Amino acid sequence: MSITADQHVHSHHSGDSEARMEDIAEQAIARGLTELCFTEHVDLDYPDVGDPEITEETFLLDADAYHREYCEVRDRYADRIRLSFGLELGMQPHLGQENTRFVQASPYDLVIASTHVSRRRDPYYPAFYEGRSEEDAIREVLAETLENIRVFEDFDVVGHLDYVLRYLPSRRQRVDMTPFADVIDEILKLIIRREQGLDLNTAPLWKKGSPEMNPSRQILSRYHELGGRIITFGSDAHHAGDVAGAFDTAERIALECGFTEYCVYRNRRPEMKKLISVT
Repeated sequence: MSITADQHVHSHHSGDSEARMEDIAEQAIARGLTELCFTEHVDLDYPDVGDPEITEETFLLDADAYHREYCEVRDRYADRIRLSFGLELGMQPHLGQENTRFVQASPYDLVIASTHVSRRRDPYYPAFYEGRSEEDAIREVLAETLENIRVFEDFDVVGHLDYVLRYLPSRRQRVDMTPFADVIDEILKLIIRREQGLDLNTAPLWKKGSPEMNPSRQILSRYHELGGRIITFGSDAHHAGDVAGAFDTAERIALECGFTEYCVYRNRRPEMKKLISVT
């Protein structure tokens, strides 16, 4: 496996993780990684989803406390692994300016922009799909993602673009995305024009045993066909033991889709790494 950087992991600074930053760093080293980026959650104005375990503060982030601990851990492990300071920011159309202010307030290396809610509802919950087809639900999330990136552009990669596919009631392992080609193409062409990229999120591979990651190979192939070359690999780990999960499978999929390089980010700038030797 030639992937040596996990660019999407969460520690206890994210509201849905209790993992220690040191444990994550140790696991990354044990897995043979040379680089790792913490990407803690912030979802401003996260809606009430009727889950008693989720409050209005669950997905808020104390960026100052996060940065202080990050610097301590980064320095402690500097001779063993290169750690980076990142963010996974939840987009909503009305938060464009507020999200921009949040990003610009701290010295992030990488900003992942994700759509976790659509029309104030989260596709994670079954209620999102009630009273409509799965196809209608998919189109809504993709359309909101396009709306989100039109009003907010201070990010580096789009997180788990087809996130909604993880939670479909049918639990389909593969979905034909051809009916959504119009909106998908608009998303891909926009980020290519801006020199932004895609987060290749391996969580479905290691967590659900799916044959697909997010985005699916159908979307990834189209991105490459349109000229997109900026990809990052991220496990979306919330526990140390899941760092670099299914990276071998993700590497194979990326190669099949035509990619020979991937990116790591430092100071919001992509550094290209070889995915395979090019002869």
